[in-house]
Amino acid sequence: MSRRRTAPLAVRRRRTGYLFSLPGLAFLALLLAYPLLYNVWTSVHDVGLRSQLGGPAPFNGLANYRSVLTDPAFWRAVRLSALFTVGSLVFQFSIGFALALLFVRPFPFNGLLRSLLLMAWLLPPIVSGALFRWMLEGDSGAYNALLRSTGLGALAHDWLTDPSTALGCVIIANIWVGVPFNMLLLLVGLHGIDPELYEAAAIDGAGAWQRFRRITLPLMRPVSTAVLLLGLIYTFKVFDLIFVMTGGGPVDATTVLSLYVYEVFFRFFRFGQGAATALLLLVVPLLTAALYVRRLRHEGVTA
Repeated sequence: MSRRRTAPLAVRRRRTGYLFSLPGLAFLALLLAYPLLYNVWTSVHDVGLRSQLGGPAPFNGLANYRSVLTDPAFWRAVRLSALFTVGSLVFQFSIGFALALLFVRPFPFNGLLRSLLLMAWLLPPIVSGALFRWMLEGDSGAYNALLRSTGLGALAHDWLTDPSTALGCVIIANIWVGVPFNMLLLLVGLHGIDPELYEAAAIDGAGAWQRFRRITLPLMRPVSTAVLLLGLIYTFKVFDLIFVMTGGGPVDATTVLSLYVYEVFFRFFRFGQGAATALLLLVVPLLTAALYVRRLRHEGVTA
């Protein structure tokens, strides 16, 4: 009797779980699955402005992908995206780790300073982009005004309208936005390290550098990997910050992949090629997310 009662009870619980998950599945299907499938359909059809107004959209197979992959502007955007992503991640992680090492130890106004640093992350990217655009303007920018007031007016420059400096400026802005995120996650990881390990190492005569190299770095490797992978996913698809600061200019000096997709869609109205480019843009985040999930599963098994 107990087995007969247990089986229907387990089935009812499973059905209840499915019922509770239906709203979430409906949300994913409506707002994620359907747009993605429609984007796949668009990428293999000749969809332009005429077809959006009721004209035909003939099937053209992989022609849109071939057009994108043979476009020099696409590969330029890939290169700029790589430079933007690597430059941002290296400095975001390094500065965030240094700040986490600073804030892991108690000192006066520790909490206040951490809260102030988090403001850069809490601000919408559009606000951050407008702030940096104002600071880096050539005529009335705050940075050039500071240079002139300190007798360094010869260094004043049109930072965002010069192709040689525009990409560096948007990288600096993105570093400023991403440092608090890195610091916060790395700080949590540092708090998870047992202080007794450092005490034992100090008793054995290990110096500060040895403790950092032998204890902190190995134990922070899982957290560091997660932070870098999440940062890669976020940074590779940054659009709003760059769009507000430069709009992709000057002369496409900051047209990363996300802005390239925007231009193909809304400036040239090549919706089929834009859909193909958007799917190609998803490759790096999807591979990174798969790597991150695989690592989480591996850590769960080994734990």
